[in-house]
Amino acid sequence: MKVTGYTRLAGLIANPAKHSISPLMHNAAFKANGIDAVYLSFEVEKAQLEASLRSITALDMIGVNVSMPYKMAVIPYLNELSAAAQLIGAVNTIVPTHDGALVGHNTDGSGFMRSLADIDVDIIGKEITIIGAGGAATAICVQAALDGVKKINIFNRQDNFFIQSRKKIQTIAQKTQCEIHLHDLADTKVVNNAISRSSLLVNATGVGMKPNEDRTAITDFSAFHQKLAVYDVVYNPRKTKLLQIAKEKGLKHTNGLGMLLYQGADAFELWTGQKMPLETIKPLVENS
Repeated sequence: MKVTGYTRLAGLIANPAKHSISPLMHNAAFKANGIDAVYLSFEVEKAQLEASLRSITALDMIGVNVSMPYKMAVIPYLNELSAAAQLIGAVNTIVPTHDGALVGHNTDGSGFMRSLADIDVDIIGKEITIIGAGGAATAICVQAALDGVKKINIFNRQDNFFIQSRKKIQTIAQKTQCEIHLHDLADTKVVNNAISRSSLLVNATGVGMKPNEDRTAITDFSAFHQKLAVYDVVYNPRKTKLLQIAKEKGLKHTNGLGMLLYQGADAFELWTGQKMPLETIKPLVENS
């Protein structure tokens, strides 16, 4: 990669940030598309967040990605939010405008929806079930509702976060005209009834991630049926226990690598107006 006086900058704002594969993805995409730009990871302390965001316009950056723990914290410093970002209440992509404004987007949900095509799954007009009510679940729920999913069942532990989640889900349902319900994950009967009607089950929690590879967010798989696809947002390990069970039952299944790939592709297009060269980037992500 040749750096010139015209080379522009893009990057990731997060903490931690050094583990991210986003630099691998975007630098390869810039090179393949002949874009004179580089992408770096910036591990930003909370006290420096506002200054970091001001640098986007000060340094004429192409744009930035935002990851934990700043997806919500950046919102007060932005001038505008996309419809999805506003409903989700979190931002993972910031695009500077020509007049110096910063626009926040959330491509996590759109990345998830795009990735379903890789396993030949279509959920538009159908019912789905999501385990978890955190950031990933909310992004998936919002985009699925915006795109035309008929009904969404969300299950979460009944903790202090539960009541807050219910209010947010009610708002999303009202804004999107999608039927969305939040239930207690401990109610196995309700969980199984929802799964039995669903075309897709999504684990949007960290359960099953290393070092807890032997765990699953649900423990009863009797409602799994042949028209059900299973999606686990976890991708380390690549094949969680939940996905192993889905495979054993002969169901379509996939991990969160596709969501990671396509959220990056959507961010790339927002910044550059060009399509990410997925035939080049996808093998890099899969082998990272």
